[in-house]
Amino acid sequence: MVSGDAPQAEGSVRVDVWIWSVRLTKTRAQAAAACRAGHVKVGGERAKPAQAVRVGDEVRLRHAGRDRVVVVSKIVKKRVGPPVAVECFVDNSPPPPPREIAIQVPVRDRGAGRPTKRDRREMERLQGHPQGHPQGHPPGR
Repeated sequence: MVSGDAPQAEGSVRVDVWIWSVRLTKTRAQAAAACRAGHVKVGGERAKPAQAVRVGDEVRLRHAGRDRVVVVSKIVKKRVGPPVAVECFVDNSPPPPPREIAIQVPVRDRGAGRPTKRDRREMERLQGHPQGHPQGHPPGR
């Protein structure tokens, strides 16, 4: 087996490569973009894509609307299968919110037509928008 395929106990690897290798993101480009956008932290500090991670580092990743907190337990340089990927980190992430809470879309009766101004204001009130003009437009615009 090539040394890059097997999990290693020592050394370091780029954070974007490691995040992709252990299947926290689907592509390496997504991992690098998350680093550049400031969604990845290593040891509490924002990480650039080329920053090295070592065994024992805590990696925080904000991806797909969810925070992931993992501790590196093995270094991998190539993408590995899911059973091997799970062995490469300790997941300390908070549990994801239930699907019912995560997706709350207002539902209108079929055939009810376009919402009136009164209906719109009622929907905004239920969604928690402040009274008045939520987008900051002046009246009459």
